[in-house]
Amino acid sequence: MIKSIDHIGIAVASLEEALPLYTQVFQLKLEGIETVESQGVRVAFVSAGNTMLELLEALSPESPIAKFIEKKGQGIHHIALGVESIGERIESIRSNGIKMINETPRLGAHNAKVAFMHPKSTAGILFELCERDWAEEDHV
Repeated sequence: MIKSIDHIGIAVASLEEALPLYTQVFQLKLEGIETVESQGVRVAFVSAGNTMLELLEALSPESPIAKFIEKKGQGIHHIALGVESIGERIESIRSNGIKMINETPRLGAHNAKVAFMHPKSTAGILFELCERDWAEEDHV
C-alpha cells in the first residue's frame, strides 16, 4: 500500500546555487545534505510541510542526474511514494505490468530502501518507491 508522497526529487546543477531559493525565498527548512555515492549524487532535503523536497546534484558527468539535466534541464526528476514492505510493493506493481528499473530495493538517502519504476510504464513519470524505518527517524 502506498502511504504518502515521501518526497519530490528535483534535479539541480548546483546545491549551493539552488538552496537560497528554497531556504531564503520560500523560507523552508534545510534538513540536511548528504552524499549518496551509489546513486552518484549529493542531496539536500528541504522540509515543505508534510513532504520533503530532495534537491539532487550530480557528482560526475556520468551520473543519471547529470544526464537528466543535459537532456531536460533542471527541474522535477521524480516523485517518491512512501511504502511499507517495499519488496511486496515491487511484486504487486510488476504483476500489474509496470516495468521496474530496480527489481530489488537498493539503499538511498538516509538509509531508505528505494526502487524506481520505468517512466515508459508510468505515463512518462519517474516514480520511486521509498521505504523508511520510521521507528529510527521522526523525519528525514
